[in-house]
Amino acid sequence: MRDSQAGWGALAFATTIVLAGSLPAKAEPSDSREVEVTATRVPESADRVAAFISVLNGDELRARKVDDLHTALALVAGVEAPSGGDLGPASAVPSFWGLHEFDAFLLVVDGVPLGGAFNPAIPDLDLTNVERIEVLKGSAPVVYGATAFVGVIQVIHYPAGQASREVTAGYGANGSWRASMSLVLPNVGALKQSLSVSGRRDGFSDPRAHARKVQFLYRAAGPVAGGMLRFDLGADITRGVPPSPVPRIGDALTTLTPLDANYNPTDARLNGTRYHGVIGYSHPTPLGVWDTTASLAYSHTDDVRGFLRTDLVNADSQIQGRNIDDDYLDSHITSNLGGGANLSWGLDLLYGRGSQASQNGGYNPDLVGGGNLPRAASLHVDEINTVYDRRLFVGEYAQLDWKIDARWDLNAGLRLNETVEHKRSTHIDGFDATANTFAAQSRRVTRLSGMAGVTYQAWTRGADEAVLFADYRDTFKPAAIDFGPDNTPDILKPETARSYEVGLKGRLGGGRVDYQLGLFAMDFKNLVVATTNANGDHILQNAGADRLRGVEAEGRWQIAPSVSVTVAGSWHDAHFTHYVAAVGGENIDVSGRQLTLSPHALASIGVIYAPPQGFFGSATFSYIGPRFLDLANTARVGAYATADAGVGYRRDRYSLSVNAANLGDQRPPVTASEFGAQSFYRLAGRKLFVDVTARF
Repeated sequence: MRDSQAGWGALAFATTIVLAGSLPAKAEPSDSREVEVTATRVPESADRVAAFISVLNGDELRARKVDDLHTALALVAGVEAPSGGDLGPASAVPSFWGLHEFDAFLLVVDGVPLGGAFNPAIPDLDLTNVERIEVLKGSAPVVYGATAFVGVIQVIHYPAGQASREVTAGYGANGSWRASMSLVLPNVGALKQSLSVSGRRDGFSDPRAHARKVQFLYRAAGPVAGGMLRFDLGADITRGVPPSPVPRIGDALTTLTPLDANYNPTDARLNGTRYHGVIGYSHPTPLGVWDTTASLAYSHTDDVRGFLRTDLVNADSQIQGRNIDDDYLDSHITSNLGGGANLSWGLDLLYGRGSQASQNGGYNPDLVGGGNLPRAASLHVDEINTVYDRRLFVGEYAQLDWKIDARWDLNAGLRLNETVEHKRSTHIDGFDATANTFAAQSRRVTRLSGMAGVTYQAWTRGADEAVLFADYRDTFKPAAIDFGPDNTPDILKPETARSYEVGLKGRLGGGRVDYQLGLFAMDFKNLVVATTNANGDHILQNAGADRLRGVEAEGRWQIAPSVSVTVAGSWHDAHFTHYVAAVGGENIDVSGRQLTLSPHALASIGVIYAPPQGFFGSATFSYIGPRFLDLANTARVGAYATADAGVGYRRDRYSLSVNAANLGDQRPPVTASEFGAQSFYRLAGRKLFVDVTARF
């Protein structure tokens, strides 16, 4: 073990030497401005947006060999996104503003919510051929409505006719491999085309756990009837076996189970298939540019696995099938009102239809040896639980962007939300037919949401500037559904939130240094929290009230054309202001306690050295502070730090590199399971890849 750690330390040290020893003497100034579309729908300079928003450049993501959301967001202030969770090792659970909830943020891909009206479909996220990633802190109550609270992540791929134009293949530890290709296809008349394809297998220190993934995305666009027609076709296929979460016993995770013990049945699998198509059309009109986007998606998941109970004797099995339709439509016009004012107005809708059927049983695995694992299909069916849920979110909105003068910019919007949900649940008992139940509920909510923000350019000199910003946002979101194995008949109350934010952003050093500083406060009501009932079964319930507050800072220094340094830090205080939690059949007042898995302190620093030829490399270091695993704040886990690094050599169009993640092989608990009661997933262990890349 010591020799192994020494080897990883040598790689990190060598990377640092390469970075430090290869710095050019002087950097050229830059006056470029990052452009975003997430907060405003129309391209807007990020320094004129009244919000803390980070724009991650696709070239830099490729220089760091980013291939998952966890790595992509490592240098964004105040964001933590450990890989894994109940949706498998191909997923992640991002947290913003100290709220570690899988459904509290919105994931958008090329303008379309990924996951629709239900939950972010992170396992289906494709990071091949990415042009940039935009990360907006806080809610988006006007342009995306009742779908996000604490953040929006938008992944933007190269448009039709453009691509990163590279082929990459890599082989890694534990039988891992990855390969991707992105290219521009020949034009067909005026029709532009591009294609990206990727495939991978991720192996882990748990020899049973793995994830295989194949994805493709075809994009096309061309002029039609005086406008521009565009369409995408894509597929995402995932196959694998997930790891087992570790039960919490008392104030810590149990130490009676081996580190990488896997208690899933022998026929365990987590297989998902998703198909989607997007069509859009833009056309000038007398009122302004009219833009319409429509998306259809269908996914099916086979979920067979087991969860060890906290008695460390029994395990619960499930054989589950899930089907989800998620459809999206947006149609809006951007009108130029004159005097520097633009108004985007229109409507959108999200339609989701999800069904789940779960056959649940039980078994008794060998705790230490990991043996005595049956096939789930051979177990007695103790119960059958089904859920059918249909949701429709409709919103009419208008958002004003008014550049009052060279210094002042006002952004404000209002939205009328109309949400309708119908839910049916059944429970069939495998022992007592009199315990069978059927429930049907409906909920309709009509509510306004909106925001107002202002920026003021307080100082400017050449490429440098200081911009003050402030914003207020009011939003709500229908309660989440996790499609878990248990019987969950109730439609919970909608979650609501109001947030306030002030900050400073700008540039220094002749445009070489970008910086942002933000202070925020959010009052939250009816947060959906996972807990347990008297039988130890997983349940969801509304918390009373919460408050999130904190300060975040982020800076990027372009030391030289090929060298950049990014630093980020945050302090969060996320606590319940009023909540009597039902835990294990008991009521516990946790008012004033910290939210689970919410550290006060987060920090990171990253260095990228990416010249066009010769040696190149990158290094990222992250710190995550202490946090609690339980609502009562009795189970505290300490801080941990991780390091990622890569080093390579490029000649002409070809490059060879060695890339490693989690060099120190840290394995702390990072994500709570909502399917396995009082259980937690650990951070994935050390990962190593050797990659070959060709550009064309």
